[in-house]
Amino acid sequence: MRATVCELPYQPDRLEAAWAALCAHTRSAQSELVLLPEFAFVEPVWETSHADPARWSAAVALSDAWEARLPELGADWVVGARPVTAGGRRLNEGFLWSAQTGYAPLRRKFHLPDEPGGWEAQWFERGDAAFPRFTAGPLSFGLNICTELWALDTYADYAVQGGLQAILSPRATAAATTDKWLAVGTVAAVRTGAYSLSSNRADHAAGTYGGAGWVISPDGALLARTTAERPFCTVDVDLDAAATARSTYPRTVFAPHLATTAP
Repeated sequence: MRATVCELPYQPDRLEAAWAALCAHTRSAQSELVLLPEFAFVEPVWETSHADPARWSAAVALSDAWEARLPELGADWVVGARPVTAGGRRLNEGFLWSAQTGYAPLRRKFHLPDEPGGWEAQWFERGDAAFPRFTAGPLSFGLNICTELWALDTYADYAVQGGLQAILSPRATAAATTDKWLAVGTVAAVRTGAYSLSSNRADHAAGTYGGAGWVISPDGALLARTTAERPFCTVDVDLDAAATARSTYPRTVFAPHLATTAP
């Protein structure tokens, strides 16, 4: 499957041009799957500790408007995370958009930071504790939204479920912490034997959000990484590679019955 990761600015005056460039890239590359950053199109409301209902409603409405523009990417599937209000609850919802069936919710973010610059627990309610397997056409994937990449126990659960080919992670992470995020993205791939794909918000001028979307192979090789100069990367994801990786070290230590090769 041909998959695209990206980094995008959220400021309206910069986003429009970046979006046009992303759409041109995905159409030219014939991307089948596009992974968007966390809350790709809206202001980072979580930077303030007081949850303002008016700002929240504006973020939901703006996300609705951008959702209607997802066909512009020319992709079969788009994955991301956006603000929704459901049953009176403010939630961070992972979604899968399909060119054939439109928008479908996946799971809502469960692990929420509550600290300066990341007051998510003040803005969102906890969502789904379970991390099930989802599908986008032939791709079987798990969804770990930003902070949830650090939920290391989910990787063992994915391995038990079997058949997982990728972990998709929309992010909103700082430039100063990029190395740590790349490290945990690598752990996610190597522990599960699946590809790790992530897209991030970007604000390089201010240094707040650091971009660095990535594609990491099931054995931990960095196949692609976005930069300010190259904000979009497209990689052909080998769907058979994950099955092969699961039968090799270190996955076989935790599931010995899968072993076919020595460490």
